[in-house]
Amino acid sequence: MNEFPSKLPEIGTTIFTIMSALAKKEKAINLSQGFPEFDCDVKLKDFVTKYISEGKNQYAPMQGVEKLREVLANKLSRQYRSNVSPDMITVTAGGTQAIYTAISTVVKKGDEVIIFDPSYDCYAPTVLVNGGIPVHINLSFPDFSIPWEKVRHIITAKTRLIIINTPHNPSGTTLKEDDLKQLSEICKNNDLYIISDEVYEHISFNQISHQSVLNYPEILEKAFIIYSFGKTFHITGWKMGYCVAPIRLMKEFLKIHQFLIFSCNTPVQYALAEYMEDEAVYMGISEMYQQKLEIFRNGVKKSRFKLLNCEGTYFQLLDYSSITDEKDVDFAKRLTKENKIASIPVSVFYKDNTDRKVLRFCFAKNNDTLHKATEILCKI
Repeated sequence: MNEFPSKLPEIGTTIFTIMSALAKKEKAINLSQGFPEFDCDVKLKDFVTKYISEGKNQYAPMQGVEKLREVLANKLSRQYRSNVSPDMITVTAGGTQAIYTAISTVVKKGDEVIIFDPSYDCYAPTVLVNGGIPVHINLSFPDFSIPWEKVRHIITAKTRLIIINTPHNPSGTTLKEDDLKQLSEICKNNDLYIISDEVYEHISFNQISHQSVLNYPEILEKAFIIYSFGKTFHITGWKMGYCVAPIRLMKEFLKIHQFLIFSCNTPVQYALAEYMEDEAVYMGISEMYQQKLEIFRNGVKKSRFKLLNCEGTYFQLLDYSSITDEKDVDFAKRLTKENKIASIPVSVFYKDNTDRKVLRFCFAKNNDTLHKATEILCKI
């Protein structure tokens, strides 16, 4: 029998699966995979139960329940001073499906896609599946800023798409106003599209204002913007997100969306619509996570790890270069086995496996877990 012709021959099991499985096997504190340890609001669960009981259990409209899209349009228009209509919004099965659909909408064989490393692991494989060519640019270290001159230099007639992510996973940094202004100039001068991964929009710290593409008309007219209910409301297992795009782009997005999943969980959509009518349920999330970040950072200060800057997301990077010269993958596995604490090695987020001796730790955990974790880290 001939060998199966894989579309992704270089792709194996993700590091998230590997480290979570290792953490479970070793009975280690799992700060590797990015999911909250705590439950969602009981009010949201009650709303889901309510709509199940009311019989909202059949297919939702393909683009999403109208009430939810109306609530989201009002939220985004108010929050980012932008004119967002319900027709610009499609509810998706999580942020990753939205990203997959957006890439599939614009990328064809031979198209080049600029990706900034370290990058979320679904970007490049989706480009490859669609016949595109990932063009990787490493962010500056240790501030993980975008080298805009390099971006301008690397753009060619084949450049079809640029993918940005703010707040940024895995680094925890955020794009600033100047970054979006530079991207606006690039959009003016080049025939390309933008995917803006903003799934951590409500998790930024120290009064840093989230810079959304919705604030920049020159980018918005060429953009798909990705959001996540899972990240905002601690419901990652529900796999619910949404995409915002100009209507002309959304029409093409929907052509692919309908054949991937057609529609998303109906009672959950109705529940989210009612839940989000109170803006307090999402506007106070940064404060809660900032408290957890401070617990983690204060706990690690006496350790031999070096804290890198964290401006958003629920991830903290630690530099371990003063502890060992081991490769980050090896060190992460050893910490899990010997010290019973699991993390993610940052080299896996790079195409060229750049090893800065940095590990990513998720602090979306109960306070007791964070205290136990930092005690372990201080003994290493």
